[in-house]
Amino acid sequence: MITQISKILIANRGEIACRVIRTAKQRGIKTVAVYSDADKYALHVKLADEAVHIGGSASSESYLRADAIVDAVKQTGAQAVHPGFGFLSENAEFAQRLAREGIIFIGPGTLAIQAMGDKIESKKLANKANVSTVPGHPDAVPDADTAYTIAEKIGCPVMLKASAGGGGKGMRVANSLDEVKEGFISAQNEARTSFGDDRVFVEKFIEQPRHIEIQIIADQHGNCLYLGERECSIQRRHQKVLEEAPSSFISESTRKAMGEQAVALARAVDYQSAGTVEFIVDASEQFYFLEMNTRLQVEHPVTECITGLDLVGLMIDVAEGKPLSLTQADVKLNGWSFEARVYAEDPDRGFLPSIGRITHYQPPQETDANAPSGVRVDTGIESGGEISMYYDPMIAKLVTWAPTRAEAIAEMQTALDHYQIEGVEHNVPFLSALFAHPAFQAGDLTTRFIEDHFSDGFNSANYVSSHTNNLALIASVVESRQRQRLAGITNEAVGTLHCIGDGATECFSAEQRKALTTDWQPGEKRLSATLNGEHITVNVKRLETGWQLSHRGGTREFQVVQSHVAELMHHMPEKVVQDMSKYLLSPMPGLLIKLMVDEGDEVVAGQDLAVIEAMKMENTLKAEKSGTVEKVVATAGANLAVDAIILEFT
Repeated sequence: MITQISKILIANRGEIACRVIRTAKQRGIKTVAVYSDADKYALHVKLADEAVHIGGSASSESYLRADAIVDAVKQTGAQAVHPGFGFLSENAEFAQRLAREGIIFIGPGTLAIQAMGDKIESKKLANKANVSTVPGHPDAVPDADTAYTIAEKIGCPVMLKASAGGGGKGMRVANSLDEVKEGFISAQNEARTSFGDDRVFVEKFIEQPRHIEIQIIADQHGNCLYLGERECSIQRRHQKVLEEAPSSFISESTRKAMGEQAVALARAVDYQSAGTVEFIVDASEQFYFLEMNTRLQVEHPVTECITGLDLVGLMIDVAEGKPLSLTQADVKLNGWSFEARVYAEDPDRGFLPSIGRITHYQPPQETDANAPSGVRVDTGIESGGEISMYYDPMIAKLVTWAPTRAEAIAEMQTALDHYQIEGVEHNVPFLSALFAHPAFQAGDLTTRFIEDHFSDGFNSANYVSSHTNNLALIASVVESRQRQRLAGITNEAVGTLHCIGDGATECFSAEQRKALTTDWQPGEKRLSATLNGEHITVNVKRLETGWQLSHRGGTREFQVVQSHVAELMHHMPEKVVQDMSKYLLSPMPGLLIKLMVDEGDEVVAGQDLAVIEAMKMENTLKAEKSGTVEKVVATAGANLAVDAIILEFT
């Protein structure tokens, strides 16, 4: 029986809520947004036809409240609920509740959610369906000692993984037996906090692995298709950073085998809707089942770009009872697509999350979806929007596509050049560095890519891009334009300028600046120029005494002065930096959930001191040097601001 859906409530927030609203509007379907206290002025609330307040800022008080969602459905007369991803999207009890209330759930049936939502049970089902699985212990592990015994038998490295986990939460890799017990306890604690389920299992960790997943779509009439693969190997702390479709690694025969196994698993649980079967693939293309996500994936846009299919639209079709309008033979993969996850985090400070109000937001120009190459931005943010400590710090998903992998990378690099975000720290410089890396461009990927190629972390002030050595010249040009604006003089009258940065001083005359052609004017945040015949885009930020220039991952600060000022600069006193080394400071806003030391304790460099939870992730703070705890300033349970003092040392 086919039911025409005329109004959908989206039980989610942010970019995925906006994404569902976009397809619904294209189909003439009314939408209802739900929002917490923190999201009262959020973009998804503005875009929806109606909006209902469902509770406090914390997820447990709003987006995880099934009763509030159901009440909102009844209040607005919505016929269906789209759960997005995260929150209640894979909650079988929520799906059952909707079914009892006669509300359509735009997702799979409860059997599939229950079976695939438990990593232990899903692995058993995969074995029965003849799907290749990773060697490991078949059941939840009761304690750290048992985990140690299993790891001894399997052999390290092992993965300690929450049974109800997802999004990299509740996952730890133990490379040696010495790391097993601590990793088990940490994974268990994080799983309990994130999912209310602290069961953890142990399996063999595949070395030199690639993370490749198969997108499937199935209807209520027994039809099930695989829509190609996505490579998600670029990860940090088990969370995906970049995705692409297709993978440059696997062969057509492997793609077919993985797709057929994904369909077999879907059929085993009578799957209906869009879903993803994730595999780990070793260097010889042997693949092993990891888990099945019974929802729409964050990275679904890259599949849409290379197949021309609207996955949200297909989910609605299935929920309405319509049969799929295509067959496996109709599924064609055309071109290449990348997705970069733009996060509010500071790569220069160990990727710590950044919260606050976005004072300026200008993403790159989007392209018509039918163009042979282009740009797509899925976001839930606009200028004036706020990144809250209560939710995932994603700002947007930046997607590009083109006929070839190299062209899609070039599109992405240009799009990142044109991304402007102010008010919070963000990872755009790091994303630019990833796409510029020779190993990435060659497709030489594993899930350890970031660990291997950025082993010392990332610092934009040290990173050297293709035009870092030209930034001083550009700084002199923007200073020249600024002086023209202020003094009303000609370019020639500005004379010679001295650019001071990175401990060195460079001298530039008007004649040298002629090698760079630009129409940049003061106040513009982006400079586009031709430098020695090559196009270059630089982000420009005015500082109190100079300029901050950023180009493809590298950021430099310059002070530009005239000759007589430059001669006197060495007389200027250096700013004294306050010594804060005797304090343990909170590097992020968050909840102090554990202190490992007391007053009077002796600590050694590298020792664990405290655990802070921020945006549902546990972050362990370690001692930078040996010393004695003189004073405990903050206690467990305290909400900490950035740079709040936790401990004081002698």
